[in-house]
Amino acid sequence: MTHEIAKQPRSKKVLRFSQVIQKTGLPKSTVYRLISEGKFPRQFKLSERSSGFLESEVDDWLESRANSRIS
Repeated sequence: MTHEIAKQPRSKKVLRFSQVIQKTGLPKSTVYRLISEGKFPRQFKLSERSSGFLESEVDDWLESRANSRIS
């Protein structure tokens, strides 16, 4: 018997930097380093003086980290 997992719609919610830090548990400097190394989703401009991250991209990154654990 095959079970199909229904995919949930991807969130278009925008997270601010402080929310990303809270969600990941990483310090600000580590998030910036990972972004510069291309290992973390990049933020995008919301306006001239603010930027944000797509929650779905941060969630995907967290899931990929959890999936890479050695059992």
